[in-house]
Amino acid sequence: MLDINFVRENSELVKKSEKKRGHDIKNVDLVLDSDQKWKRQLKVMEKLRHQRNVVSQEINQAKKNKKEAEAKKKIKEMKSVIDDLKKSEDKVSKLLKKRNGTLKLIGNVLHESVPKGKDDSENVELKKVGKVPKFDFPIKDHIELAEDLDLIDLDTAAKTSGSRFYYLKNEAVLLSHALQRFAMDRIREKGYTLVQTPYMLNRAALEGGVNLSEFEDTIYKIEGEDLYLIATSEHPLIALEKDELLEEVKLPMMFCGVSACFRKEAGSHGRDDKGIFRVHQFNKIEQVVYCLPEESPMYFDVLQGNSEDLFKELGLPFRVVNICTGDIGNKQSLQYDIEAWFPGQKEKKGAYREVTSCSNCLDYQAVTLNTRVKRKDGTKQYVHLLNNTALTDARTIACILENYQTSKGTVKIPKALLPYMGGIKEIKRK
Repeated sequence: MLDINFVRENSELVKKSEKKRGHDIKNVDLVLDSDQKWKRQLKVMEKLRHQRNVVSQEINQAKKNKKEAEAKKKIKEMKSVIDDLKKSEDKVSKLLKKRNGTLKLIGNVLHESVPKGKDDSENVELKKVGKVPKFDFPIKDHIELAEDLDLIDLDTAAKTSGSRFYYLKNEAVLLSHALQRFAMDRIREKGYTLVQTPYMLNRAALEGGVNLSEFEDTIYKIEGEDLYLIATSEHPLIALEKDELLEEVKLPMMFCGVSACFRKEAGSHGRDDKGIFRVHQFNKIEQVVYCLPEESPMYFDVLQGNSEDLFKELGLPFRVVNICTGDIGNKQSLQYDIEAWFPGQKEKKGAYREVTSCSNCLDYQAVTLNTRVKRKDGTKQYVHLLNNTALTDARTIACILENYQTSKGTVKIPKALLPYMGGIKEIKRK
């Protein structure tokens, strides 16, 4: 959520951003009103605490001077003060909870370049990279290719686990590990620390990265436990420094997260979302950066560039889009997506579909997680947090199958992955 001090000092800027998002700007006024009531009640509480301390000293002094009657009178007065103090503390707690609850409804302040739009159809294309392949034979989508080449088993997975699950088989398993290792190697070479994260988080840690009320249709809850399955390793990575005060020399902190991811993916239908394109479980290599506030624009470009380099090396055509106000999440100030070309989509006419998302969240997550940096001059600030997908295995496998298919019904392996494929250069019929 936003820092309350920032909202107090920049209420008009926050309102302007909320209006651009299409949000009700009354929430900003509600936060400020609750904040004023909280501060007034806080003064009352502090006055009562001071009064309690004074009376306590007077009781001790009276007892010391053996003035029992005066001591009893003060003890009675103390009970009244304690009752009033408890009521005041309850009011302070309720007002703070109300203020912060409303504050969480307010989105991050949007970067000036974020385009206005109603939904993902109005995201703005920034550039295209690579040549879209032209085929001189009837092409197949990734489902047909994977079944023909004995790479996935969707029917058995539907019986054992349900829809949107899958068994990867044969070369597809090698491809999954090859993609992960390829991404890990490239990101690690750039100085990022490899971290394999827990696959579950408690609510306090998870809420630092995501508003659960927004993602109840996405995140799996473990029944009877204060645990949730992670939708991305971003969440455990940004929880690494929860409630910590970092020294400035420790920044930037750059992580390459390795994990399985679990998502409900409710509400998506149609063949273009079937197969292994939109699934409940997949593996992902993630990038997360902790940095000084003034450096986050630079690291946004760095993270975006890292992912673009991976897809260039894989030889997969893609475009970069600036996510509009109707599609961007509450935590993001700015978001770019890479959309790779899938020839088998849209009845085999082809389409660009999202494969990575790069986000600058400024200090929005750090405020909730209470992750700050102590500057060299002694001042303290919330750090800025950024994240970007390096790549996911399932969707990228689907993209490779469709782009690298041949007239013989086989699939060639991208050159970048050959060192990880145990000598396999082409996937053929069994």
